[in-house]
Amino acid sequence: MNVQELAVSVYRIPTDRPEADGTIAWEETTLVLVEASATSGHHGLGFAYADAAAAAIVRQTLAPAVIGLPVWAIGRAWETMVNRVRNMGRPGVAAGAISAVDIALWDLKAHVLDCPLVQILPTHRDRVPIYGSGGFTTYSHAELAEQLGGWVSQGIQRVKMKLAKGWGTALAEDVQRVRVAREAIGPTAELFVDANGGYTAKEAIRQAAHFAEYGVTYFEEPVSSDQLEQMAFVRQQTPLAVAAGEYGYDPWYFRRMLRAEAVDILQADATRCLGFTGWLMAADLAYGFDIPFSAHTAPSLHAHIGCAAPQLAHIEYFYDHVRIEQLLFDGVLEPVEGCLCPDPARPGLGLILKHHDAEQWRIG
Repeated sequence: MNVQELAVSVYRIPTDRPEADGTIAWEETTLVLVEASATSGHHGLGFAYADAAAAAIVRQTLAPAVIGLPVWAIGRAWETMVNRVRNMGRPGVAAGAISAVDIALWDLKAHVLDCPLVQILPTHRDRVPIYGSGGFTTYSHAELAEQLGGWVSQGIQRVKMKLAKGWGTALAEDVQRVRVAREAIGPTAELFVDANGGYTAKEAIRQAAHFAEYGVTYFEEPVSSDQLEQMAFVRQQTPLAVAAGEYGYDPWYFRRMLRAEAVDILQADATRCLGFTGWLMAADLAYGFDIPFSAHTAPSLHAHIGCAAPQLAHIEYFYDHVRIEQLLFDGVLEPVEGCLCPDPARPGLGLILKHHDAEQWRIG
């Protein structure tokens, strides 16, 4: 039984209101979808939040490398794809393309076996804890309080907000927004903050002291994750747990970050880090370094694979992606007591594309 076809489509979905973090703003999100089919007639799907250019890489470079391989040979397919993109540059768009294909192949394998994906993984748990993530810098104080407080009222006891507005040019406003968030979620819920690399090292250290006064426990990308020495320095100077890794595109990136002792929590995104295969490698690296592990965005994908991480702190229940996944797919999981639980009655990832509904957002 071999891989017979990789079909690719691209969807661009507008946000429901303007969104921004500390360093970039956006009004739409692009999703590249890969549907893999086998000679047996089975199908699987995978996707990446990536540039539309990833679709051309799937069609022109990856599909010829994967079609004809046995459905079971996901590791061989992964290695072949990684080698095929050598001359175009693996990090970035090519990694997103590989990620979407790899995820589709895992989903296909589970459909062939007629079981949920979680059942063919080295499962450590049957559910994954989540944290609500949003709180964009474009939100008013009222919008911020409503969103974060709403998650807590639903039983999600960890929430994250964006700050470092305008590349760290609104330091006092950032602190005020943290105060608003704490008042909205109450004294017991955990509050996380994400600067998206918008602060300098000294700004991040000073801000961390202010955030700690409001019970913040987690500080994501206080400085750019390209500057591992600076991140390690910030980590040493603050009691907040420093997290990063969402821009990791391969296992070697995560190895460098861990060796630099730059993080208290390592993140990885299966839609960027070479799919589920690459994500599991990152999870094993974190386990080997005894560093807690977390998944970045795309909760419909990370719910299954998160059950297979040797140790897992949580996965990100990112507002923008939750909304998109609910628009495009049937079978999207709903939180239960602050966790996502893969559905044992649905094969693979449990997702089915809403073809008719999705067509309005299709651009390729």
